[in-house]
Amino acid sequence: MPAKLLHYVRRFDPAAPSLGRIGNLEVRLARNAAEVKAAQQLRYRVFYQEMSAQPSKLQKMTRRDRDGFDRYCDHLLVIDHGRGGPIARQIVGTYRLMPGERAALAGGFYTAQEFDIAPMLARHAGKRFLELGRSCVLKDYRGKRTVELLWQGIWSYVLGHGVDVLFGCASLAGTDPATLAGPLGFLQANAAAPAEWRVRAHPHRGTFFEAVTDVDPRRALAALPPLLKGYLRLGGYVGEGAVVDHQFGTTDVLIVLPRENINPRYIGHYGADASRFAA
Repeated sequence: MPAKLLHYVRRFDPAAPSLGRIGNLEVRLARNAAEVKAAQQLRYRVFYQEMSAQPSKLQKMTRRDRDGFDRYCDHLLVIDHGRGGPIARQIVGTYRLMPGERAALAGGFYTAQEFDIAPMLARHAGKRFLELGRSCVLKDYRGKRTVELLWQGIWSYVLGHGVDVLFGCASLAGTDPATLAGPLGFLQANAAAPAEWRVRAHPHRGTFFEAVTDVDPRRALAALPPLLKGYLRLGGYVGEGAVVDHQFGTTDVLIVLPRENINPRYIGHYGADASRFAA
């Protein structure tokens, strides 16, 4: 059976287990297409209705944030069982996970549209890569419990799939790189990837900044988006250059997080076997 057809046949596990639970909140993978659709509806609410993303006519009509990569990804969900009603109402957070073997079926990783990741992948041909993307949480749930469950789910997935490297885009609000020169320069000075993990924005899309060292590290770090700060605290690196995403109203940087870099404090928090919040 061709690989793509086999993927569609085996795309979902209708009995996908719980990966963690805190009170009424549970994290697990989507079990069917209806749950992926619900995650896309959540993404639309957050990205297009709450934030500044610009929907296409089709997205306006369907009220879903979706693209061609969705069908190849696993979709991590945080579900609030206390909300009741249909699953679309219960899903309050989501993350899109693309392992390397699925990217091969999809024609590449989403990130490759903005950053030249091919040299990095070639340098580490024997490692298993996992692309993270489309992270979003309903406004009322942007607290410690939801974030912890999302990372619990990711860590469980990393262990279960033997992932060696996590990577993906992280966004800063705004489309004028000049106004973001401070935080972008701070990232280059303090979190730039070493040669073996270096990735550059595509020249025709990227804006490049000099490292900035004459800033207060605490204030610069405090000004960064929570997701980006989280990646850095885990041990992530930042690639060279930034890319403006006009559709989403953001400026993107590339994060690379080798599993061996993950701060032992976080591994201790979630458990070496991801058992901290196991249901």
